[in-house]
Amino acid sequence: MGRFDVLRRIERLDPVTDYAEMYRLMATHEFPWDMNQALSFALFRTYAVPTIGGLLADTREFSERTQKRHDDTVLILDAVLEHGMASERGRAAIRRMNQMHRSYDIGNDDLRYVLATFVVTPIRWIDRYGWRRMTDVERVGAANYYRDLGRRMGIRDIPATWQAFARLLDAYERDHFAFDLGGRTVAEATLDLLATFPPNDRLPVSVVRRISFATMDDALLDAFAFPHPSRLFRALVRGGLRARGRVVRFMPPRSEPFFARQLPQVRSYPDGYRVEELGTFPTGCPVPRPRQAERAGATAPN
Repeated sequence: MGRFDVLRRIERLDPVTDYAEMYRLMATHEFPWDMNQALSFALFRTYAVPTIGGLLADTREFSERTQKRHDDTVLILDAVLEHGMASERGRAAIRRMNQMHRSYDIGNDDLRYVLATFVVTPIRWIDRYGWRRMTDVERVGAANYYRDLGRRMGIRDIPATWQAFARLLDAYERDHFAFDLGGRTVAEATLDLLATFPPNDRLPVSVVRRISFATMDDALLDAFAFPHPSRLFRALVRGGLRARGRVVRFMPPRSEPFFARQLPQVRSYPDGYRVEELGTFPTGCPVPRPRQAERAGATAPN
């Protein structure tokens, strides 16, 4: 296979009708590492919105069972990608996701923002660090993939284009990013987990944190009250990511798909799992949203 053979397969597809196959090829053949990094970063961004980060902190799932919650999220989305939204396994994964969301009082605006991060963050990450930029056809296909998923999640007023998703994301973050003690707690737990993933586990935790901070924009760092890295260190980290992309450009394409369930950091279910049993099963529905008034006196750590 030539390096651009998969891209030629993608370009023969229609992003209006074949978006699922198009997105599957992007995520499992063209950009598997980048997609996994970007989607993890997309979820991380949502913690900086107090109504999201605070709620996740209140459940204690992301702070006390961080590995399991990471794996459950990965495996649910992976089942949808691998088997298709209309398949039995895909429907079971979406049903499980919807059951969890409906257990809490989550607003449509927050759900729509999370959906936007899953469209926009991979586009921006791959454009910066991928072995090639996404084509316009791929961007349309990615937006249509998540538009379909959003409809099946019952999300209203979903943006019609990837450009509209980007405008929504930027405006929502500008209006809602703010320090919240719960969001900071979830972010810290996630960074601690990241330090255990290979090959990060070979580095000091402090170095992994500094590298992570170097990939974040100033607005995200400020929302968590994280320190800003030096310009030099940020340039070194981001330059390293771009260099990786240039190396990958000269590697042969994958002949077999690589799914997120194959990642070494997904390790909660060594004996297998059932999609229907993933995630949380809270009692007392809907669980109230975080009590923001009780957090109002919290201050950012020094």
